[in-house]
Amino acid sequence: KGFLYKGYTIQPYSPAAGTGLSSHELNQPGTYQNVKDTTVVAQFKKVGTENEYFIAWTTTPWTLPSNTALAVGARIQYVDVETFNPYTGDKIIVTLAKDLIHKFFNAENENISFDEYEPGSKQLPWKIIKTIIGKDIEGTKYEQLLPYTQPTDGDAFRVVIGDFVSTEDGTGIVHLAPSFGADDRSVAEENGIGSLTLVDGTGKMTDDAGPFAGRYVKNYTDDDTYQSLDVDIAIYLKENNRAFDVRKYAHSYPHCWRTDKPILY
Repeated sequence: KGFLYKGYTIQPYSPAAGTGLSSHELNQPGTYQNVKDTTVVAQFKKVGTENEYFIAWTTTPWTLPSNTALAVGARIQYVDVETFNPYTGDKIIVTLAKDLIHKFFNAENENISFDEYEPGSKQLPWKIIKTIIGKDIEGTKYEQLLPYTQPTDGDAFRVVIGDFVSTEDGTGIVHLAPSFGADDRSVAEENGIGSLTLVDGTGKMTDDAGPFAGRYVKNYTDDDTYQSLDVDIAIYLKENNRAFDVRKYAHSYPHCWRTDKPILY
């Protein structure tokens, strides 16, 4: 009679234990641990442009191969900033929230000479060339960041409006991987955005993840030689003019009380 449906929700899951976890289990003493993770401000190239990008911050670079959309705030002011990529030296134009400019650009370098910039210099010249609001950006298409496979359950790689987007941190533009975040999935479903689930139940990247296939997204082994997937993704993006900022970030992250290993959503 149509009273039942099959759908999906985002739940905490422990790859090391092979089981989902309840909110009660996530609140066990010692579950949240202070960790330092590699974070990336990734560059998403706007379709039909040579050097224009949306930039979005993530504390989980392993979700970037599963990106299918970007979210902006409808009433947030955004700016297009002409500058250089700090790793490759390429001249670029990046879009971010106006209120967050000075997290990435020094005020004293605004409007200084672009001709005198030397690649590798930490003094990035920059200038604002356009101011817009989020509603004006909605629907803009961008190139897939890591084009290894395509979603089959909806549209992808365009900007949508998200009421959870803020200017408290990051860039004011949120990278969406609908398989790995409750807000991501909700806004994706509202906008007909498909998903990519490039991580399996053991915490490894799937065969569709290109050069990162078979890699654990977190250290789910007892092997001291584990090499961070987040770091390798960051390096790849740096080398290909797709990373604007890479740095370590200290934050509290939930762990499985049974195995003491990180959980995934």
